[in-house]
Amino acid sequence: MDGRRGAMIAAQIEHSDFQAVAQVSQALSGEMVQERLIGTLLRAAIEQSGAERGLLVLWRSREPRIAAEATARDDTIVVHLRDEAVAESLLPESVLNYVQRTRESVVIDDAVTQAAFAADPYVRQHKARSILCLPLLNQAELVGALFLENHLAPGVFAPARIAALRLVSSLASVALENLRLRGELQKQGAEIRRLIDANFIGIYIIDLGGRIIEANDAFLGMVGYEREDLVAGRMRWTDLTPPEWRIVETERAEKVKMTGSLQPFEKEYFRKDGSRVPVLVGVARFEESRNRAVVFAIDITKRKRAEAQAMESERRFRDAQMELAHANRVGAIGQLSASIGHEISQPLSGVLTNAGAASLWLKAEPPNIEKSLAALARIVRDGKRVSDVVSRIRALIKKGPPQEDKLDIGEAIREVVDLMRGESANNSVLVRTQLEDGLPLIEGDRVQLQQVILNLTMNAVEAMSAIKEGPREMLITTAKTETDVLVSVRDSGPGLDIADVERIFAPFYTTKPSGLGMGLSICRSIIEAHGGKLWAVPGVPRGAVLQFQLPCCVTP
Repeated sequence: MDGRRGAMIAAQIEHSDFQAVAQVSQALSGEMVQERLIGTLLRAAIEQSGAERGLLVLWRSREPRIAAEATARDDTIVVHLRDEAVAESLLPESVLNYVQRTRESVVIDDAVTQAAFAADPYVRQHKARSILCLPLLNQAELVGALFLENHLAPGVFAPARIAALRLVSSLASVALENLRLRGELQKQGAEIRRLIDANFIGIYIIDLGGRIIEANDAFLGMVGYEREDLVAGRMRWTDLTPPEWRIVETERAEKVKMTGSLQPFEKEYFRKDGSRVPVLVGVARFEESRNRAVVFAIDITKRKRAEAQAMESERRFRDAQMELAHANRVGAIGQLSASIGHEISQPLSGVLTNAGAASLWLKAEPPNIEKSLAALARIVRDGKRVSDVVSRIRALIKKGPPQEDKLDIGEAIREVVDLMRGESANNSVLVRTQLEDGLPLIEGDRVQLQQVILNLTMNAVEAMSAIKEGPREMLITTAKTETDVLVSVRDSGPGLDIADVERIFAPFYTTKPSGLGMGLSICRSIIEAHGGKLWAVPGVPRGAVLQFQLPCCVTP
């Protein structure tokens, strides 16, 4: 407020109790508690204006809220602190909106007859007469509004009273804003003090050239130094930084000078004993100095140790899972041993027979070259068949890390069906396949996926071996969905109870007298590791259907 405006207001309040106004102003300027300041302001406003009721509205987070209400009762003024949203039942919102928009006072001698505000719901309901609403401004910023009213008489708020109230409200707006700022500073100061005193956050102040100017005990303990080391100048953040971090730290120092702060990052410090401590660090430069900054450091040794333990546990879990899967494959191959022996013995017998025949045709006079070559061709064919069987068995039995590759799932299914042909024949199971041509390739480990197919087909054969009547048939199909390849294994066995469609995948759940209950659990984990899913449904009219789907390879 400039001197000329103050003189004008002083002239306007010459007929009012200037001494009372001065006392109120002094009380407002010296008040350090917001609640008491609000009470002083509202009581003075009621007394100076002749109002029956007053409201103090403060803008908080850019929204007006009623902070207090004062009412005159007989010879006393009662002030109630409040914190609630502005509502049309409490004051004329059109008046408040006008003050907020224009930053000007609203003086209404008789609101009921004032065309601009007569339609306001509050005015209509309460038959409001005299209304005064003063903006509380601080450096042209609206911090609040003082609303006063008198229902009994019109024209209550005379110019002299308004002039006095403007002076009081002007001082009050400054006092309220000062208290708000002081409160924020105290809150920030307390938070900073708690932060500095916290035993889990290391804080130190540096110059960007390398010197550590100040540090709290938490940081000193983090790096194993004493305060005497700090005072003696024996601590430099550049010396605490391991060599492999120093180039990037120099770049970060330049970035702090330019931008003022750094996003949190991980690094390591040398401790005084030469060991290292991993930390999470944040940096902010002081506004008044481009060469000084405050650094916040959190010791993340426990987190790093937990991460290492988690990685080790995960590695052990994967190793155990691989061992279990390998044992499952070996067990399946053991079950197929008779079938495999038959698959190998047949072509080996053919090799011996054709070798003998070729020998006889070559000894004949004259030698029958054509028939000898035909016998030798059959030997090559049977030898290749034996070699294929051995290769497939070796691939399934070998133990090694998963090998990601693009593969044709139909071809993988055919190889498994060939391998277990003898087992299915021994159990009188007819195996049929309907493998869709032109299926897109999938990406995964061929051995693991063939293990899944082997498990599902062997389970189907075992289920059907128990039935006494009816056909024993297995149907393996493939199909293309919108984004996946779907594989189904359907059998005509005794079927699944609807309650078992999920339970059969649980570890150690089995319906076999000698089963471990791990086969389907391993199968599901393999399919899920390949980004797919495995599930079972009861067959119709009987049997069971186990299906899995795998995502197609993304073509480049």
